Amino acid sequence: MSIEIRNVSKRFGDFHALRDVSLDVSSGELIALLGPSGCGKTTLLRIIAGLETADAGSILFSGEDTTDVHVRERQVGFVFQHYALFRHMTVFENVAFGLRVKPRGQRPSEAQIKAKVHELLKLVQLDWLADRYPSQLSGGQRQRIALARALAVEPKVLLLDEPFGALDAKVRKELRRWLRRLHDELHVTSIFVTHDQEEALEVADRVVLMNGGKVEQVGSPQDVWDHPASPFVYGFLGDVNLFHGRAHEGEVHVEGIRIDSPEHRHLRDGKALAYVRPHDLDVAPYRQGASGIVATLARAIVVGPIARLELEPVETNPDNPGSGTIIEAQLPAQQFRDLGLREGDTVVATPRKARVFVEDWVSP
Repeated sequence: MSIEIRNVSKRFGDFHALRDVSLDVSSGELIALLGPSGCGKTTLLRIIAGLETADAGSILFSGEDTTDVHVRERQVGFVFQHYALFRHMTVFENVAFGLRVKPRGQRPSEAQIKAKVHELLKLVQLDWLADRYPSQLSGGQRQRIALARALAVEPKVLLLDEPFGALDAKVRKELRRWLRRLHDELHVTSIFVTHDQEEALEVADRVVLMNGGKVEQVGSPQDVWDHPASPFVYGFLGDVNLFHGRAHEGEVHVEGIRIDSPEHRHLRDGKALAYVRPHDLDVAPYRQGASGIVATLARAIVVGPIARLELEPVETNPDNPGSGTIIEAQLPAQQFRDLGLREGDTVVATPRKARVFVEDWVSP
């Protein structure tokens, strides 16, 4: 089932949760709504489900307007962050619940319910837990049971609100891989909300970046990572260093270095922001006359194959409010060892790659 979201707005008192949001979701697609707390992603999910009503705009399922259709009739499966399992029911009874409360004319027989529940429990790889109670399960197992329960009614759309948010990092990683495999098998149109960038980029077909009740960018995980549409998107997707400078005729001058920016060749002495990811910084021992950002190696954290460096710029430029802050760099651990650097050493950092935003994107 495809979903069309058209010009949806929602306010809670003076707070604008959503501002004229439009989005298309193709049938069988897995979409991530990604953004910080308060950006509107959960509100949008609840409006799609019918749990909230939009102040303006419409929701269409496969071309049919469902804006005023009751939540029970939308054929939507909803998975909450905190499982929402019935504690007094066994795993089997939890999954069977949605089938048992169907109207008499649509309700399967007990034999059909039993077969369906066992099929779903096998699908989520927990058929051996059918007689257990939620209190006897781990967090990851509870969430898989919650997903099986949502799938039991054969929803046309599956909505997941921070489905792994209450779980520890290792379990989250396992479950998001599992969710991707499950989706590839079932092809149910799915939308999940997350504030975890890695989760969205790893699981989704497309990522919808939201900020302040608006959609900032929509694209494949690779597209939004490689071509962020705004400073917000660049800053939200992973660690990033921000430098303030001036753009002039295709070059950005920042921290005493020049960064090629041919897309801004028509700009003359304009205010610019240069975003550099930690792995796009070269770091070397300082040599007299070296070109780059001169800094002190304040801290080096070597864990596994990566060395994470915290650099403190040596000089603070009063014309550059970005200087004087910590700069983060990442190097292969072996390369860092080969450089022979120690905490307290003076180094020079040089961006290999930067994304530059100017004029309209730069806040005063």
